Amino acid sequence: MASTVSQWFRSLRVKLLQRYEHQPFVSCLAGLYGCQWRHNKSRPEGSCCNKLEGASFAVLVAAFCLTLLFLYFWGQAKNDYNDFDWFNFGNLGFWFPWSVVLLAVAVVFFTYVTVLVLLAVCLLSEGQKLYLHWSHKIGILVSLTVSVIAMAVLSNLWSKEWRTLLLSFQITAPFLHVGGVLLMTSLAWPVALHFFRMKSRVRRGLMMTVYLTVLLSLYLVPLGLYSPCIKEKGTLGPAPALIGHRGAPMLAPENTLMSFEKAVEAGCDGLETDVTISFDGVPFLMHDYTLQRTTNIHEVFPNRTNTPAARFTWNELESLNAGDWFLSHNPFGTAGSLDADDRQRAGNQSVCSLQAFLQLAAQTGKLVIFDLYRPPRDHPFRDTWIQRTLEVIQNESSIHSSQVLWLPSNLRALVQELDPELQQTSGSRLPLEELQSNHIVKLNLDYTSMSAELIREYAAVNITTNLYVISQPWLYSVAWCAGVHSVTTNAPQLLSTISSPLFIMSPDEYKLMWILTDLMSFVLILLIFFFHRWRERELAFCTGSRIKMEGGTYSKFKKV
Repeated sequence: MASTVSQWFRSLRVKLLQRYEHQPFVSCLAGLYGCQWRHNKSRPEGSCCNKLEGASFAVLVAAFCLTLLFLYFWGQAKNDYNDFDWFNFGNLGFWFPWSVVLLAVAVVFFTYVTVLVLLAVCLLSEGQKLYLHWSHKIGILVSLTVSVIAMAVLSNLWSKEWRTLLLSFQITAPFLHVGGVLLMTSLAWPVALHFFRMKSRVRRGLMMTVYLTVLLSLYLVPLGLYSPCIKEKGTLGPAPALIGHRGAPMLAPENTLMSFEKAVEAGCDGLETDVTISFDGVPFLMHDYTLQRTTNIHEVFPNRTNTPAARFTWNELESLNAGDWFLSHNPFGTAGSLDADDRQRAGNQSVCSLQAFLQLAAQTGKLVIFDLYRPPRDHPFRDTWIQRTLEVIQNESSIHSSQVLWLPSNLRALVQELDPELQQTSGSRLPLEELQSNHIVKLNLDYTSMSAELIREYAAVNITTNLYVISQPWLYSVAWCAGVHSVTTNAPQLLSTISSPLFIMSPDEYKLMWILTDLMSFVLILLIFFFHRWRERELAFCTGSRIKMEGGTYSKFKKV
């Protein structure tokens, strides 16, 4: 019995010390990475690569990090793709889904660089020398350059997306932490292998310094993590109410009666729009300064395409089509999901008046909120645009004033005096004293201003918070956990189906996940390093081809 056990241990020791050559696998790796398909029997000892290839590998790792950042940055910016595409439309004069193209470019570059990194790690794990083909070196530089330029341009034009990225960490950071720790744990095998085979102490020290610095940083990242979704059970408030941004613009042309009806059907508690005064004094719904984007102005009034919308009379506005653009441009990629009846209805939409909008809200019991644009100079209603709007609310529709969240800041004291039942709403984050003196009951803020602490402070003095524009489930989840009372959204049909935040965890559960992840990783890394240390020491005393491969430590492939 004792001899059998001893024999089994000797057999296991030999197997552990044997350096297996997975020749077809290694040939494939080397061929894909460096176009080296012929194995060279001479294996020079030394480091895993020469200085040039070492620099190439460092650039590859840098490209991996930057393309990952580019992909994550633009992927999390999906909430604002529509704004990005319309921004380009305004500058280029034609519609194209540039946001999707940019996302596809980010995916392609990241995938390409990731495959090369995986090939390099596999080659290092097999004890092979690295040789990166010149075509891949060019490809890496292109990926790196495009990612840097794209990030620089986007940062200049859309700097607020960095705040969006920081908000996304409140949902993704716990999972990114686990993924990062798993990645560094898996890299322990090639790192330990080459650490114990390297002869240069400087290189060994540099490699271990970098590896341990990154690993330790990942272990401690949760200490600086804040997420409103890590909270005690039972403390989650109700889901934020939904306010349709220009209606339901994914299901119908924005700011049309059909769009607002779709928003009501989707379960919105409120409706948001933009109001302009026509030249003959009819308030109507239009977001843009001109009519180019959302009407067929180029067909009906080809010589007035750049004329401000407020310069048209109501009869002229009624003659325009405000729906065909939605079907032809398909701004959200959702027009194809409409049935035949909805497509026909969407294509026949006209410019909507404020009176019709308010009547719909009155009939359905919905809140309304709108931006009110002052007419241009020499407009008949330039100085009475607020009074004219109030006339429509009070005398030309059946809506109750308490259903109106009054957002315009101009002449607020006069408006409060003329109609004290309007819910005064501020679009700026002002001191509490100023908000209270202006009788503000709601704040309407950009979602990047989200702060659970400020929301609680405002709620303590009966000031609720609405955030715009939130259309992605993860952003809605963060807003929910932060205690936001309502959100303005392009996707009420999507957010209304969410029954709970995408991520919510108690502090104790998160600490347990964090500690177990780090502990298991630490134990596995120790075992891997101890194994390679024992293996390399044993190999130093072993001789013969059964245990040690001929010719040294590293393998190299010849170019064909």
